[in-house]
Amino acid sequence: MLTGGLMPDMLVAQRHELLLRELKAHGALKIVELAARLRVSSATIRRDLAELAEAGRVARVRGGAMLVTRRGGPDQAHVRQWADASLPAPATGARDEDGPVLGLLVPSMNYYYPQLVTGVRSVAARRGARVVIGLTDYAEPSDLDQIDDLVASGVAGLLITTAEGHHTPTGTLDRLRATGLPFVLAERQPRDPFEPCEFVVSDHRQGAYAAVRHFVALGHDRVALYVNGSPTAPLIQEGHAAAVRSLGLDPSAPVVDGGRPRLGSAEAIQHYDGFIERCLAGGVRAALVHSDHDAIELTRRLRVHGLRTPDDLALIAYDDEIASLAEVPLTAVAPPKHELGEQATRLLLDRLDAPEPPAVRQLVLQPRLVVRASCGAAAHRHA
Repeated sequence: MLTGGLMPDMLVAQRHELLLRELKAHGALKIVELAARLRVSSATIRRDLAELAEAGRVARVRGGAMLVTRRGGPDQAHVRQWADASLPAPATGARDEDGPVLGLLVPSMNYYYPQLVTGVRSVAARRGARVVIGLTDYAEPSDLDQIDDLVASGVAGLLITTAEGHHTPTGTLDRLRATGLPFVLAERQPRDPFEPCEFVVSDHRQGAYAAVRHFVALGHDRVALYVNGSPTAPLIQEGHAAAVRSLGLDPSAPVVDGGRPRLGSAEAIQHYDGFIERCLAGGVRAALVHSDHDAIELTRRLRVHGLRTPDDLALIAYDDEIASLAEVPLTAVAPPKHELGEQATRLLLDRLDAPEPPAVRQLVLQPRLVVRASCGAAAHRHA
């Protein structure tokens, strides 16, 4: 723990170094804890964490942050520590010693999932259940091994978010059925639409469609798209393409998958600059960008070239994790991550508690569009 009087006006670089030191020593920490340790405001810590997250040095989680490993994801031990620490204290008498244990499988390399985990654990705590977590990895998926480990630990049911894309592979579904345990897919669904299995997903196609529709309402007839190669990217592309067709937009606007180069690398800068050049050369003045980090970097690259958001290129980000902290606060599509975790847990616990198997339920949740400055809505209202 830090000792001595630290001044609020310490150099930013010094504060960043102290933040990283604290996270290395303690794992995942909450914003309020970091603010107390460094004796600065929570708003200052939020800004610092946003900058460190953009640089790829920390991963933001609900209410705090954790260190990022050399491979680009949060340390798995710290994820477990964070998940345990974030469990809300159940009300007196809410937990039954004989309550069910739920196994939760999530990818460990994405800041998307801590909110989902919090939703899972909050419902589990209220209903007297306990959650054990298994971590898989986008770079080296270990879904089947982790499922086997969770089953071996004696869980009563499974909540599954695979690392192999939005559609859960048939082999994984076969393994889940072979366990004989009830299971619910979270932010994943079978490729076969007639597969009788329970799931809860965000409708990312609708989220992308809503963003494009908002741009159209602001007077844009061309909307570009930049995605980052995540499992969500194909769904966002589908929603964008559907909006372009059905809303009668010019289809010549750039659609770019920039992949996942290291943040700040020459490759990443080349992708951002190339996208900006293509937009401006084609007269495109609006873009949907997945994710927040990419939208923030595009904003910075625009400024480097003497351009501004939203004047020269209006932006809507997809994720809404740190969108509000950008130098120009980003309008963003916000998937309901916390609620998704809650709903998936309710489905599983309802099935475990039911005297007779209930009907199979498949829930689709709509993302919200949070309007801020980057899309030019304020200027449009005052025009």
